[in-house]
Amino acid sequence: MGPFANDLLRDKVVLITGGATGLGRAMGEKFLGLGAKLAITGRREEVLKQASHEMNSNRNDIFYKSCDVRDPAQIHELVEAVQQRFGKIDILVNNAAGNFISPTERLSPRAVDAVLNIVLHGTFYTTLEVGKLWIEQKQSGVMLNIVTTYASSGSGSGFVVPSAAAKAGVLALTRSLAVEWARYGIRQVAIAPGSFPTEGAWSRLSPTPELQEKMINRVPLKRVGDKEELANLAAFLVSDYAGYMNGEVVTIDGGEWLQGAGQFNDLTEVTGQQWDALAEITRKGK
Repeated sequence: MGPFANDLLRDKVVLITGGATGLGRAMGEKFLGLGAKLAITGRREEVLKQASHEMNSNRNDIFYKSCDVRDPAQIHELVEAVQQRFGKIDILVNNAAGNFISPTERLSPRAVDAVLNIVLHGTFYTTLEVGKLWIEQKQSGVMLNIVTTYASSGSGSGFVVPSAAAKAGVLALTRSLAVEWARYGIRQVAIAPGSFPTEGAWSRLSPTPELQEKMINRVPLKRVGDKEELANLAAFLVSDYAGYMNGEVVTIDGGEWLQGAGQFNDLTEVTGQQWDALAEITRKGK
């Protein structure tokens, strides 16, 4: 038995970017179970189709459409399609992300853009598209952004510098719009997750057992997070019960950031030769 009534999100329409896998899918499954109608998007249509089939036996409650959030035109088409299917959007979850570990001096401008274009620009473009729609239609709504613990003021993290910069931008976006768009009834909230193992993230960020063990040992609770824990937090934040929370970022990381800023700073111990091997492994990550 979960902590919420089964109708917590009844009649709410939720759009999740990066919603077919990992934390996005976990949140989507939770929202569906609480009565929401769900739209998921990502770049790979086959993955979206499979996730849609597996997540819900009632096909009327879930909609999927492929979309590259780096392209504003595709986002516009996505939002129009969701509107046509469900008649409205009540909640936007900006979850689509891209990240990998690397010494910054090894990065090309293209590698930097690969992260910034998805995390910062993609979040901004989607926020603009949905926000303008809500303002035009005089509709209230909730935007939930997934940030990181190392996006907070000045902490940062070595070896994931494009992500740190992009997520810091998303954090600033969250707090700025919390003030500016509150007058339209649009609420902004964010979650800063710690270590939550997902196939995609761990294949790029902790691709070896040694790195995974080191990451777990940094957490005071000495364990990683469970996707259900994050999904429950997300469900509360987007629900009417959190209606007075605006501009707040909730950290869920077992106390890791309190123990020491910079989730990946321990990677200073990795040698150049080891980085070569890690780069080869992370390139194969999904």
